[in-house]
Amino acid sequence: MSKVILTHEVTGLGAPGDVIEVKNGYARNYLVPQGFATPWTRGGEKQVEQIKAARAARELATLEDAKSLKEALESTKVKLSVKAGAEGRLFGSVKPADIAAAVSEAGVGELDRRKIEIPTPIKTTGTHEASVRLREDVSATITLQVVAAK
Repeated sequence: MSKVILTHEVTGLGAPGDVIEVKNGYARNYLVPQGFATPWTRGGEKQVEQIKAARAARELATLEDAKSLKEALESTKVKLSVKAGAEGRLFGSVKPADIAAAVSEAGVGELDRRKIEIPTPIKTTGTHEASVRLREDVSATITLQVVAAK
């Protein structure tokens, strides 16, 4: 088992700044090369504090703010215009950054693309859903209306 310090949020493992223990191969072959973690060292405690401070600065200030944004996101259908073929198949797929830009354009609020999770790849037009973690204890479901760009 290897101890690592998470530098990004990894679903099922933890948040940035957490010190976790994972299997050697998972750390060596996936977490560290992808930039999701760094190996734990005694001097890494300073790095943990810096990561946690940066995460706190990015998080929504209060629980009330997160809940009001959640209500706004869940009550609004976000329209996303993308290039598509004749049968409604997209050229590529919808990325979290595309969703964050569409939410911002709709005037609902600003979202961090790293907090948006798409359960299945969106490759067709129509209505789709994605989830966003606003805080560790608050997550919202976004309804997307994917339409072909003209």
